Amino acid sequence: MVEKFIMAGSCPMHVSDSERGDKCVVLLHGYLESMVIWDEFVHLLAPELRVVTLDLPGHGISLINGEIHTMEYLAQCVADTMSALGIERYSVVGHSMCGYVALAMLDNYSDRLESVTLLSSTTTSDSEEKCDRRRREIELVKAGKKSMMARLVPHAGFAPENAKRLKDRVEDMEELILITEDEGVIAILAGMIERKDRDEQLRNSQVKHQFIFGRHDYYIPNDVAEELERTHPEARTVWLDHSGHMGFIEEPERCAEAIKEFILG
Repeated sequence: MVEKFIMAGSCPMHVSDSERGDKCVVLLHGYLESMVIWDEFVHLLAPELRVVTLDLPGHGISLINGEIHTMEYLAQCVADTMSALGIERYSVVGHSMCGYVALAMLDNYSDRLESVTLLSSTTTSDSEEKCDRRRREIELVKAGKKSMMARLVPHAGFAPENAKRLKDRVEDMEELILITEDEGVIAILAGMIERKDRDEQLRNSQVKHQFIFGRHDYYIPNDVAEELERTHPEARTVWLDHSGHMGFIEEPERCAEAIKEFILG
């Protein structure tokens, strides 16, 4: 993987690119993550696929741009990044929050997308209860208590059966949260509060799409995931039986197989 900074429109972006492969996939990290979260997973996709990862604005070492990062703005950054790399057509895998970014890309950039994979993500907007929870997180960060999130969020992402085995990865995620700039966390939370419901849009999309769900996902319970599977018969749905919210870490080979089959099949 070749790391570099490029200008994506007016925004400098930190990018990693395998630079080889006839078909390309861009892996989009979730909330409080960065592109390093994919470091081990990338090797399961390359060289069959050209793999691009990046730090979204407000995460990793890409810059923060304003007080709110809407899903539409992040989608534009991804599209501009791929254009700057000279990649005209590609597939998108969006983990968690970046499933929302992938859905936003269907609005304005569907002609560039070969496929979309929503990895541990959903299609609907936040409930008022969830919006309130995000507002409380904003207040927590503003109060200088981000370390509380670092202690709680990573552990909730893994299935109980994997917590001990993947203890080092949990600790890595704690560190990622601690080094994420407060302003970036707040901008992303504000953007997620404003995000649109795109359930019907996905159902009617001509871009092929799939869901990948973990059977033990704390954030997306089985009944929610099963309802998405039922109401989206046009989509392919893959279940990871031994995963929580972090299936690409918990069951990397099975997750990579599902992505490669979908893109290359």
